[in-house]
Amino acid sequence: MIESNQLVNKATSQLSYTLQIADNALIMGHRLSEWCGHGPILEQDIALTNIALDHLGQARSLYQYAAEQFNALPAAEKEKFFVSPALQSIIATGKAMDEDDMAYLRDGWDFRNVLLVEQPNKDWAYTVVRSLCYDAFNFFFYTALQKSNDETLAAIAEKSLKEVTYHLRWSSEWAIRLGDGTEESNKRIKEAVTDRWQYTGELYTMNATDKAMQEAGIGTNLDDIKAKWQERINAVMSEAGLDIPSTGWMQHGGKEGRHTEHLGYILAELQFMQRAYPNMEW
Repeated sequence: MIESNQLVNKATSQLSYTLQIADNALIMGHRLSEWCGHGPILEQDIALTNIALDHLGQARSLYQYAAEQFNALPAAEKEKFFVSPALQSIIATGKAMDEDDMAYLRDGWDFRNVLLVEQPNKDWAYTVVRSLCYDAFNFFFYTALQKSNDETLAAIAEKSLKEVTYHLRWSSEWAIRLGDGTEESNKRIKEAVTDRWQYTGELYTMNATDKAMQEAGIGTNLDDIKAKWQERINAVMSEAGLDIPSTGWMQHGGKEGRHTEHLGYILAELQFMQRAYPNMEW
């Protein structure tokens, strides 16, 4: 019985871990997609739209895997895992979950993305700063995740890393361009760094799921990633003529389902069609 419980705990932790990664990708992709048709110049409008599609593609692969993991859980564990009423209704019927259910039928408290990715675009500088911080983390995270004992996660990481490498180059170049540009661009990106820095600490803070997955050889050591992330961010900031904020206090809660009000507005838009017309298929 003890061994059986341990296997169940590992399975639920692994599912939570997959959803953390998937939710980051989905919400980041949706935020960036809001720039489609609104970019400062056509070339960058297209570039950012393609980056958004990369994130959504990663999210889809991860949600497909999360659905497989969920469907393999014992019935009692399925009933406890999600709080969202729409998913509880599906679970009660015994129907298998799929990737669309994961993306479109979960309420905010069942999402596990970090708070950084749900913050509003505001302006180009804010978008660049958020992308830089997230892309730098993602680059080192996916690099490490390639060594995961979970073959599916390792394969997704290997495929995604090719895209993330470009994302990091794009956001780094834009951060330098704005920081080392005009007086106005420098002012705007300094403001964005100051405002968004408080959300960066959650990227590399280990929660219970991160720790369990690291011990199982599935997840990565975020302490190692933190050092690499700081080194990369410091290098870009230095070249851009920007200072790292001195505050040590950071916002947390997203990984545990405690979000800012911004996620609710994202989900209201993102999930509208599926909520208004249940069981719709494209």
